[in-house]
Amino acid sequence: MTAVLPPPRTRAGLLPVGRRSRTEDGERLPALLWVAGPGWRMISTAVLGGGLGERAWVLNAQVSHGYRRTDPDRHLAELARDAGVRGAGVGLMTAADVTRHGQAADGGVEAVATAGITVRGWAAVPAGRATARAGPGTINIVVALPVPLTDAALVNAVATATEAKVQALLEAGHDCSGTPTDAVCVAARTPRPGQPAHAFAGPRSLWGARLARAVHRAVGGALPPS
Repeated sequence: MTAVLPPPRTRAGLLPVGRRSRTEDGERLPALLWVAGPGWRMISTAVLGGGLGERAWVLNAQVSHGYRRTDPDRHLAELARDAGVRGAGVGLMTAADVTRHGQAADGGVEAVATAGITVRGWAAVPAGRATARAGPGTINIVVALPVPLTDAALVNAVATATEAKVQALLEAGHDCSGTPTDAVCVAARTPRPGQPAHAFAGPRSLWGARLARAVHRAVGGALPPS
């Protein structure tokens, strides 16, 4: 049985995140919801709404430690319906406390991150050690840019966000590149007729540099104390 409470008011901005709460199996579990509305193209590694396309919302739902459901996409779709959002969107989940999220902005780019690093390590490990099923510890990153990006630049933006995440982890003293279940979602404006899309989002491009700084600070703010 799931009960959803209405979100409190949040600050205005490009990425205004509302907080929601539900009860599952007697446990109160929060979630973060960004209702972006129309006019957004998103690229994401999420289990629900992943890939590249028009998306209208992003839900980052906290789940219990020891999560055992084998249909997280269906679970997230149920939570989105309960939250009252419709149409195509992105669904993320984590066992981390999403109320301790980090949020940062730089030059018009905004980023929100939640971070659980109990199960962490390096991306490249010896063969045979990378096949174990990992729990949803998870660093989730959501970034919004006020400009349109080409498909290639959106892919580049995911790489830039990931590099900034690793930088934040290392600077915080964590000897790892992340967790096995990290996810990222980058949202950019849908181009208007005759409006060119930005072709670059690497860390030394105008918008990529802003994205990197915003993600770096958001992840740093979300990381639990060492």
